[in-house]
Amino acid sequence: MKIKILYEDPNILVIDKPSGISVHADGRSKEKTITNWVLKNYPKMENVGEPIGEVKRSGIVHRLDKETSGVLILAKNKKAHQFLKKQFINREVKKIYHCVVSGFVKNDHGVINKPIGRSPKDFRRHLAGRGARGALREAITEYKVLKRFINKKEKFTYLEIKPKTGRTHQIRVHMKFLNHPVVCDSLYSPGKPCPKGIKRLALHAKSIEFKNLNGKNIKLESSLPLEFKKVIF
Repeated sequence: MKIKILYEDPNILVIDKPSGISVHADGRSKEKTITNWVLKNYPKMENVGEPIGEVKRSGIVHRLDKETSGVLILAKNKKAHQFLKKQFINREVKKIYHCVVSGFVKNDHGVINKPIGRSPKDFRRHLAGRGARGALREAITEYKVLKRFINKKEKFTYLEIKPKTGRTHQIRVHMKFLNHPVVCDSLYSPGKPCPKGIKRLALHAKSIEFKNLNGKNIKLESSLPLEFKKVIF
């Protein structure tokens, strides 16, 4: 497994996560994960972070969905893990995503402020708005239209997304709520057309901004995947 390192210091590691690789194991499958790569290359990080049952989350501070690519922060020791986790809890970490969604989004800019709960029909899915089950958690997503385009006679919109909260599947759920689901999303928009040339979830963690343990502001970017560039531009 080849992983590009975007930043490294004695406490923090930031990588460019490829699409199609889970951040950590789910306890069921035996697929290779980012955690496997961490244990092979940084064995001292094994017990950094909070396990989920018997599943170790070595160095994991936040996560990206399996099919999402882009910037991912890892903590190399327990002090760094607590330091970074506090920034996420206090919403001090600035994250920007780029994605392609179905249809032409009407407004050039907007904010979706809809709490997210569980879907009553599928335990894997989450839901915003009416019908959501369980505890509803605050979720805020800001978006900006970068480009509207047509591919195979279908309309699509290229968006910049700034999530203000960090709920599971938040961007995917909120764009589904707007009736503009992220394209090639087999969970939230099965059967919807994908632009020719994109065969994976069209969601990419473009940049992240945080402070390291010395108090220095660090901003890192991941290049837009080539398959996205070919379709959008």
